[in-house]
Amino acid sequence: MNSAKIAPKPAKLTSNMGLKHRNSFGLESIADFAYEITSADQLPVLMEGLSDKKLAWRALGGGSNVILPAALPGATLLINILGQEVIKLDEQNTWLAVGAGVNWHELVAWTLEHHLPGLENLALIPGTVGAAPIQNIGAYGVEVGEYIDSIEAFDSMANTFVAFPQEACQFAYRDSYFKQNPNRFIVTKVVFKIPKVWQARLQYADLAKQFTESNSSPSAKQIFDAVCAIRSKKLPDPKVIGNAGSFFQNPIVGNDQHDLLIKQFPGLVSYPDGPEKRKLAAGWLIDQCGFKGRRVGPVGVYENQALVLVNHGGGTSTDILNLAKQIQDEVLKQFGVQLEIEPNIL
Repeated sequence: MNSAKIAPKPAKLTSNMGLKHRNSFGLESIADFAYEITSADQLPVLMEGLSDKKLAWRALGGGSNVILPAALPGATLLINILGQEVIKLDEQNTWLAVGAGVNWHELVAWTLEHHLPGLENLALIPGTVGAAPIQNIGAYGVEVGEYIDSIEAFDSMANTFVAFPQEACQFAYRDSYFKQNPNRFIVTKVVFKIPKVWQARLQYADLAKQFTESNSSPSAKQIFDAVCAIRSKKLPDPKVIGNAGSFFQNPIVGNDQHDLLIKQFPGLVSYPDGPEKRKLAAGWLIDQCGFKGRRVGPVGVYENQALVLVNHGGGTSTDILNLAKQIQDEVLKQFGVQLEIEPNIL
């Protein structure tokens, strides 16, 4: 009997591929060589070949958290690894393995359909499962890192697969070990650990307000629906107007700086972030500087949420970054606070 391992089907290659529909900003961008990765097994041979040719490369998921230039030289890896399955159960938890190319929002909906609540606060965040831990996506008091058990990734330096337990991922606010080591790891699979005992998480005022009139505690599905409604009201649909969601991170300052700011600006919006820190609402800071709804050529600031930059059509990465710099400079001038850009700039 022949037990030789069958070689994986090579990744599909497309030359000079337009990526306008592969990034939520809708930026015109041409990839010299685009490879569609549908299986993790395709990576070792492909990456070895790219290394031999000394070709630059980058991985691209849903394109919801990136700013693409007009041209992407070298290789662009389109991560389309699909599939999700429960791989382990015990009395306390359920372990769920998910391919990196799975749509994030669709996964959240799937977990609720299969009676696995916990991720509902993260509904309607655009992008893929593989990108979620890199940025440690979060919303309404929940971060994805809290629910991750382990991550499988391809290490381009060692040309091998590595497994990261949760503690090795170094999750922090919009940060992770993967983000700290850019263009080294390609996430191929995420294993979630979802507790069987569920509790509603309603510490954010916008979310809690949805249920104040009801005496009963909301279900996970009701929270999911409420989050979708809130986000849809605040954030534009990328299919209608190009955007990458929240463009700036909410800055974190010490209590002393916060106390000085609140004396000068009594309406300052902030949230506790540990015993000695406060998280400021970046959208409020930008709004106070008069940018909400402002348009600069083909790009601008969304009229319903100052935290979101939009591409009205025909905008470039340069247009977006120039507007972002104007906002950063004005917020720093007025509040003494430096805003950090959330999307990755390729």
